[in-house]
Amino acid sequence: MSEMAVTHVPHKRNVPFAQEAAGAVAILALGAVGYFLFPDDLAFLTRLIGIAFLVLSLDLVTGYCGVATLGHAAQFGVGAYAAGIACIRGITDPVALLAVGLFAGTVMGLISGALITRFRGLPQLVLSIAVGQLVAGLANKLSWLTGGSDGLSGIEPGKVFGIFGFDMYSRTGFLFSLGVLVITFIVLKRFVSSPFGLMCRGIKDDDLRAKMIGVSIYPRLVVMYGVAGAVAGIGGALTAISTGVVGLDSVSFERSAEVLVMLVLGGAGHLWGALAGTVIFMIFEHIVAAANPFHWMTLVGLLLILIVVFAPRGLIEPVLTLRTKFTRKGKAA
Repeated sequence: MSEMAVTHVPHKRNVPFAQEAAGAVAILALGAVGYFLFPDDLAFLTRLIGIAFLVLSLDLVTGYCGVATLGHAAQFGVGAYAAGIACIRGITDPVALLAVGLFAGTVMGLISGALITRFRGLPQLVLSIAVGQLVAGLANKLSWLTGGSDGLSGIEPGKVFGIFGFDMYSRTGFLFSLGVLVITFIVLKRFVSSPFGLMCRGIKDDDLRAKMIGVSIYPRLVVMYGVAGAVAGIGGALTAISTGVVGLDSVSFERSAEVLVMLVLGGAGHLWGALAGTVIFMIFEHIVAAANPFHWMTLVGLLLILIVVFAPRGLIEPVLTLRTKFTRKGKAA
């Protein structure tokens, strides 16, 4: 009887939360670079983080579910106004204000998602614009509540955890926003990798096949819209807390179109792409606008044209391709 030699190749055990931890470290490292290299631009970096929440939110519905929308700023603005109004009415704890923004954004996300996700294609896009314009119109008309065209001012949040007060240099605002971004990013990484998130990807890739295997598409899209609204609401609340004012620009069509450009720039369907697109677009816009205040829009337009032509799936795609190649070479070696 011949003996067979069986070679056992041990499996590499995945470390739990390794990707999430790596992502948190990377965000904190980038934040540290921004904090120490650009101490005079912390207000701008804080605003960048607030917009990053909106781009991440848009990525959930557009990048992961394939929902076309040009009114996504409504959820961001509702969260900002809700947090601002709550602060003026006596709720000054920053964490409580974040909860208010999260709740308001979630409600707005569920309402708009229930309307928008019932349709596909052009009607869906038109509905999203209509919802955004409706919210912007209400924010303008309800001046007794929102401040109208003058904006909602007088937002003075209390100290973070009763210790760290918001200062004119935006140090506390930046560090607070960065910490919230890290926590939110870790949660979203787990969420998009969950069975629910993977099913949403399947709906985006082929909704007919998803229907054939018995998946209820509409409820899942509405739930995803609610989650996206929560993320956008947190970003709106952070912006209101850090700037002390909420204007009509937070619910404008221009804001919705701008964040869609950021998402396309970085790469839809990737959380890292959403962050990268926000950072690259806003920093480029900030530098070019300061250097040439009259023609900076032309330079921004040229940048977008070049990226769409040479990297149609966003700047994150070449990075992921290189990472895959290096991973395969490492395994082969």
